[in-house]
Amino acid sequence: MSSMGRCGIWVLAILLIVQSGYGFYLPGSYPHKYKVGDPLNVKVNSLTSIETEMPFSYYSLPFCKPPEGVKDSAENLGELLMGDRIESSPYKFKMFTNESEIFLCRIDKLNADTFKLLKKRIDEMYQVNPILDNLPAIRHTKSDGFVLRWTGYPLGIKIQDAYYLFNHLKFKVLVHKYEDPNVARVMGTGDAAQMIPTTGKKGSDEPGYMVVGFEVIPCSFAHNAGTTKKLKMYGRYTSPIKCDSTHVSMSIKEGQSIIFTYEVSFELSDIKWPSRWDAYLKMGGAKVHWFSILNSLMVVTFLAGIVLVIFLRTVRRDLTRYEELDKEMNEELSGWKLVVGDVFRAPSNPSLLCVMVGDGVQILGMAVVTILFAALGFMSPASRGALIMGMLLFYMILGIAAGYVAVRLWRTISGGNHHGWVSVSWKAACFFPGIAFVILTTLNFLLWGSHSTGAIPFSLFVILLLLWFCISVPLTLIGGYFGAKAPHIEYPVRTNQIPREIPAQKYPSWLLVLGAGTLPFGTLFIELFFIMSSIWMGRVYYVFGFLFIVLILLVVVCAEVSLVLTYMHLCSEDWKWWWKSFFASGSVAIYIFIYSINYLVFDLKSLSGPVSATLYLGYSLLMVLAIMFATGTVGFLSSFWFVHYLFSSVKLD
Repeated sequence: MSSMGRCGIWVLAILLIVQSGYGFYLPGSYPHKYKVGDPLNVKVNSLTSIETEMPFSYYSLPFCKPPEGVKDSAENLGELLMGDRIESSPYKFKMFTNESEIFLCRIDKLNADTFKLLKKRIDEMYQVNPILDNLPAIRHTKSDGFVLRWTGYPLGIKIQDAYYLFNHLKFKVLVHKYEDPNVARVMGTGDAAQMIPTTGKKGSDEPGYMVVGFEVIPCSFAHNAGTTKKLKMYGRYTSPIKCDSTHVSMSIKEGQSIIFTYEVSFELSDIKWPSRWDAYLKMGGAKVHWFSILNSLMVVTFLAGIVLVIFLRTVRRDLTRYEELDKEMNEELSGWKLVVGDVFRAPSNPSLLCVMVGDGVQILGMAVVTILFAALGFMSPASRGALIMGMLLFYMILGIAAGYVAVRLWRTISGGNHHGWVSVSWKAACFFPGIAFVILTTLNFLLWGSHSTGAIPFSLFVILLLLWFCISVPLTLIGGYFGAKAPHIEYPVRTNQIPREIPAQKYPSWLLVLGAGTLPFGTLFIELFFIMSSIWMGRVYYVFGFLFIVLILLVVVCAEVSLVLTYMHLCSEDWKWWWKSFFASGSVAIYIFIYSINYLVFDLKSLSGPVSATLYLGYSLLMVLAIMFATGTVGFLSSFWFVHYLFSSVKLD
C-alpha cells in the first residue's frame, strides 16, 4: 500500500473517532403510523427521586386507575434490573384531536395513612414519569434565562407548611406528518433511511402521523368537588381550567377529596421520527468532554515519554553493559540485573492472582465491547434496558476468556503443571459473581423492606442464577480447558533455589503503589462526573463515543503506570513485582471510591435517609471493585510482558 493510501486511512480513522465522540443511535423500534382519531394510550413508569434513589410503583399513591384495570407492560431483564415498572394509565388521547377540561376521577377523602404517604413523597421530591409511544414526557423550566429540559414532572410541591398536589396535566404531543402516504415505516438515521412499504390497503391517501415529541406542564388546580359528583370518567369538566404552572392552589389535607383532570393539544413538527430522541440526548458540555480527552492525552504523553526513556536509553544501555560482562568479569552487577534469579519466583497466593486477572479480562472485555456497541448506536435509549442486557450478555460470553487467561497464567506460574486447572476455572467463574451476589442481595433486602420497585424480584434472582450457572460457568470451564491445553509461557531465566534478600527501600512500596493510582484517575475524573450524574441524577448519558475514547486512554495509562513502577521496583532490587503491578494501576479504584463519597457529600447532599446512602455506597463499592479488577489486569499483563521481554534479552548460563 502506498504511503498516500496509508495516510488517507489514518485521516479517515481520526475523523470517525472525532465524530463518534458525539455519539449517535439507531432507533430501537419501528415508528407507528396513526390516523386522525386513532387512540393513543399513555403509560406510566415508576415514581423516581434523586433524593432517595428508590423507585416506587405509580399506583402506590392514590392516582386514577384505567377503567379496564391496570396492566403491566412486557419488560425485559434490563428494565427489571433498573427498577422500571411500566404500567397502563387512564390518560387516553385521540390522534390530532385537541381536548380540554377532561375529567379523570375523584379520590374521595384521603385517610391518615395515604395523606402521610403523599406528604412524604412530596418531601422526597418524587417525579411522575408518563410515557407516550415509548417517549418519556419532557417538562421545560426556565432558570437564569436558560431553558432546562427535565423528564417527568414533580408529584407536588411544599410551600411553607402547606402541601400542593399537581392534579391537572397539560399535555402537548408533537407529531410529524408522513410525506408519502405509501410509506408506513422509516428506519435509520440521517441520510441512510430504509423505506418499508405499508401493509394497508392500496390507494389509501388518508394522512398518517407519527409521534415525535411529548411534553407536559403540571398544574395545581382547585376544582369544585360538588360539580363532579355526577361526572363520569372522560367527561367534560363544568368550568374552564386555567393551567398556570407558576401558581398553585390545590392544597391537600386529611379527609379531603382530590379531583384529577387533564387536557391535550397536538402540534405539527418538523422533527422527523429518527431524530425524535435528540431532545433527550442533547447534552451540554461537549467542550468539557473534549477537555477531558485532552487532559487524558497529556497524561498519556507524559507517561509515554517516561516509558520511551526507559526503553530507549536505560534498558538498552543496561543490556549493552550487561552483555559486555562476558569480557569484563571484574565489573560488578547492579540494579535490576541482580534479581535475575528471583524475578520469576512464584508470588504469594498465586491462584488468587490468576483468578483476579481472569475476571479482570472478562470485565474489561465486557466494558470495551458494550461501550463500542453503544457508541456505534446499537443500544438506543428507546430500547429500555438494552445497555444492562448487553452488559450481562457480553459478560457471560466472555467467561471463556476469563477461564483461558486464569488457567494459562496458573500453568505458567506453576511451571507447566496441569494439576489444579479445574479448581482455578471454578474460582474464576465464582469469584467476582460471588462478590456481586453478596452485595446485591444485601442491598435487595433493604429495597424489599422499603417496598421499592427497585428490588429484584425473587423470580428474577433465580433467572440470573440460572443464566450464570448454565452459560457463564460452562463457558469459563471451556476456556479453562483450552488454557490447560495451550502451551504455558516459558520463563527466559532460571529461578534460584534460595530467594534473594530484598534490601531496605527508601520509600515504602505500598506508598508508591497507592500513589500510582492518581495518574489513571486523572484521565477519567472529568468524564466520571457525567457518568455519576447519569446514574444518580436521572440524566440521560449518551456520549458513548467520548467514553470509549476515555476508556482506551485509561487502558494505555494503566499499562504505562504499572510498567514504570515495576521497573522502579526491579531497579531497587525488589523482585516481588507480581501483586504490586496489579495494584499499581488497580489502586485507581480507591480514588474513584473517594470521589464517589465526595459526590455523595457535595452533589447528592439532598440524599435522605441511611437506606438511600447505603444503597449508593453499596452500588459504588461494586462499581469500584469491577474497575479495580479491570485496571489491575491491564497493569499486570503489561508488566508481565515487560519483565519477560527485559530478561529474555539477557543471556545467562
